[in-house]
Amino acid sequence: MWKIGNIYFIAAVAVIGGALFGFDISSMSAIISTQPYLCQFNQRGHDENGLCLGPTDDVQGGITAAMPGGSWLGALVSGIVSDAFGRKTSIQLGAIIWIIGSVVVCASVNIPMLAIGRVINGFSVGICSAQVPVYISEISPPSKRGRLIGFQQWAITWGILIMFFICYGSSFIPGTAAFRLPWGLQAVPAVLLFLGLVFLPESPRWLAKKDRWEQAVEVLTLIHGKGDPNSPWVIRELSEIREVVEFERANADVSYFELFTPGMINRTQVGVFTQIWSQLTGMNVMMYYITYVFTMAGLSEPGTNAVLLPSGIQFVINVVMTVPALLWMDRWGRRPTLLVGAFLMCFWLCINAGLFAVYGRAPYPGEFTSTAESMAVEGPPAKAIIAATYLFVASFAPTWGPVSWTYPPELFPLRLRGKAVALCTSANWAFNFALAYFVPAAFANITWRVYVIFATFCAAMFLHVFFMFPETANKPLEEIEEMFDDTKPGAIKYIGTPAWKTKNTRNLALRQERNETLSSEEKMGVSGEHKESAA
Repeated sequence: MWKIGNIYFIAAVAVIGGALFGFDISSMSAIISTQPYLCQFNQRGHDENGLCLGPTDDVQGGITAAMPGGSWLGALVSGIVSDAFGRKTSIQLGAIIWIIGSVVVCASVNIPMLAIGRVINGFSVGICSAQVPVYISEISPPSKRGRLIGFQQWAITWGILIMFFICYGSSFIPGTAAFRLPWGLQAVPAVLLFLGLVFLPESPRWLAKKDRWEQAVEVLTLIHGKGDPNSPWVIRELSEIREVVEFERANADVSYFELFTPGMINRTQVGVFTQIWSQLTGMNVMMYYITYVFTMAGLSEPGTNAVLLPSGIQFVINVVMTVPALLWMDRWGRRPTLLVGAFLMCFWLCINAGLFAVYGRAPYPGEFTSTAESMAVEGPPAKAIIAATYLFVASFAPTWGPVSWTYPPELFPLRLRGKAVALCTSANWAFNFALAYFVPAAFANITWRVYVIFATFCAAMFLHVFFMFPETANKPLEEIEEMFDDTKPGAIKYIGTPAWKTKNTRNLALRQERNETLSSEEKMGVSGEHKESAA
């Protein structure tokens, strides 16, 4: 069958799997404050104005958390499915499961049915969110890898934005169609994802791992050789893949337990914490419960959808501010991007905490419908909170957003990559689940201190990145393996090259991809920069 070899088109189709996650975020955040939703799933009766109060805070937290709960399981299973049947096939399976979940969610008549549908959707998102970065990382040239995997985050932001405004438009429809329509429409991208993948090639590294060398050469020639199987870049990459595959085949069979052996534990903790920290920034909390925050800042009117439009502005910011990372993330490198993002997010969270603490008051009886809306701020401080929230989003979008998906697939050897990224992504979803369930109750009980907790996490992740996260930008996946070799001069036992001594070698990577000849000194620098740590 005819296959498409344009690397940007391949990435654009594959990251529709990321857009599914975005659709889910805003299909919940834009709907939880609307009367059709609150009345259909009402547990708390009505207020003095006759408005439905909706589910209890614990139940709403459970409904929201059902999706990341399913994603946690889907991410873990995806590693096994991906290694057995291929990266592309596992993503197609995720698309089918998403369609099934969307049908159940759209038809939901009660809370259990809604929760089950969201678990099914979550299972799909877990598979896609784990294996799309693996697929793209194994098919991309080093100098474009960060940008192409970063499309995953951009697709998430587009999914959030598109679905949010579909929900906003649907909120003017009377009755349950206000939420059933967007919940049904979110099945459409999964259909496009499944059909689009039919025309994309499989990962050449997975094909090589399965001894399908002729197909692996065909894919490398199609994508990197521009039709020339004798291209120096194709020959060099095939040689590196063959060397790694043969070495790994001579070693033990792969299991999740190998990720916790002394030689692998460091990169496992780096990959897992990349995903954990991305959740502990508090960004997805902003996405799920932004209507709560803006209601407390005075942007809502009882019984209306007035809070939705200003909430949608942050989703526009999220899309626009992801673009700089797509353009320049490979030039910036992974470490500086993560460090700057952690610092800025910590700053804006501290601003919000201070404003709520100093100017916040307890809401008047009947002022808000949810106990999670536990503070009220008015006047200039409320505007400052809104601005700081927007700036927080603008700090996350070009930093931790795309890098958290780009970084983990770069850390692991081929034989472990599918399972390793699945484990890392499962950590993301485990914390996403916990936070989705925790935040409504946290706002109700500890109010502004929620921001202090997340600011502390941002400070901790800054230190963790500085001391433990090595630079992987612009390095072939096979070369990154050498950075973690703790037998080299200057390496730290169980860690390898000290993280702060690793560098971004973009210029050398670009010259290699253009098939330019490197000097012996440059070759030494590309393949063994860890030796500098001996100095």
